[in-house]
Amino acid sequence: MAEGDGVHEPEEAQFREFAAGRLAPLRRLGYLICGDWHLAEDAVSTIMAKTYAAWPKLQRADNLDAYVRRMLVRAIVDERRRPWRREVPAEYPLSASYSAGTDDANDRLVLRAALAQMPARRRAVLVLRYFEQLSVEETAAAMGCTTGTVKSQTARALTALRALLPADYLAQDGGPR
Repeated sequence: MAEGDGVHEPEEAQFREFAAGRLAPLRRLGYLICGDWHLAEDAVSTIMAKTYAAWPKLQRADNLDAYVRRMLVRAIVDERRRPWRREVPAEYPLSASYSAGTDDANDRLVLRAALAQMPARRRAVLVLRYFEQLSVEETAAAMGCTTGTVKSQTARALTALRALLPADYLAQDGGPR
């Protein structure tokens, strides 16, 4: 690259190394937040382009991974707010012959179906807290909100998730059978 073009060769190599190690986990996180592989890939591409453009400044950040996660959550939430995304998804009801406790694959399908019905921010808080195992503070940083908001959104999201799960899915203790 010519002088003054933004990212130079040594910095570009550092960015490539950073991106290579983060693309798959970010894509997976994006999918878990939005439930759509294509939207997740688009969001990751968008944030990586923005990260590349600001790389000289961003590589000095205290917690670059947290910053990039926050960018991803915002990109997905922003994309979901766009008018052409306000279409009603087709329903894929679970089979009436669902039998609780058959295997982990059924659990994943049931949870994905329930998560797909939730608003993006509630889905994001559940994924960040329970799948990514982030603390309340880390989740707040990723979502750009206060810890109190994370706590209240988590409580509301769990209540909504329980309501979306089939009646026979929850054991007496509130967990999957």
